[in-house]
Amino acid sequence: MPKISDKQREGRRQQILEAALACFSENGFHQTGMADIVKKSGLSHGAVYVYFQGKDDLIEALADDRHRREAVLNSVAQGSGDPIEGLHALVRVYAQWLTDPAGEARRRVGIHGWAEALRNRRVRTSVVEGIDIPRALIVALVERAQHDGLIKRELGADAIARVLVAIFQGFVLQKCWGEDLDVEACMAAVASVIEGFCTTKPDVKRRTKA
Repeated sequence: MPKISDKQREGRRQQILEAALACFSENGFHQTGMADIVKKSGLSHGAVYVYFQGKDDLIEALADDRHRREAVLNSVAQGSGDPIEGLHALVRVYAQWLTDPAGEARRRVGIHGWAEALRNRRVRTSVVEGIDIPRALIVALVERAQHDGLIKRELGADAIARVLVAIFQGFVLQKCWGEDLDVEACMAAVASVIEGFCTTKPDVKRRTKA
């Protein structure tokens, strides 16, 4: 059997992941079999099983891929010297992700992952790790803001982070349900929520404009 290059190997792996993403997005995890994914990929059973031994491997790989993508998005917020502006930047980045038509399948699969995490410990571990990425970033930004006297210190940084994460999880659900979601208006409301965490010093100027 002729050897394939690393580039070809990665290309096949992505081909399989894209097939799994399409199948999971359309039919969910339990209604999708490995045979469906193999057919969608256009590869042989043997070729697919070289890379993934079953659906759990594919679910975890898709979650890891999403975590890497989100880590890139989250890096935008880290580039701001002002932690409050960093929080607003994070809101804008996730607003763009919510309105990106190309991300619809990934959002749907993400929700399937949340449901699967209730019964599958391996999937739950991966899902929680993914949520911990933006949560830890928000915690760091809030703690910086509290150190600078910009956010009320009596509020827990982790609690603020979990509130903001929960808001965005809710938006993802509503978006995937096909609701008529005015993302711009919702993000303006989230910006006001962030402002509510802030101190009332008159010299504190917020930059919420996108």
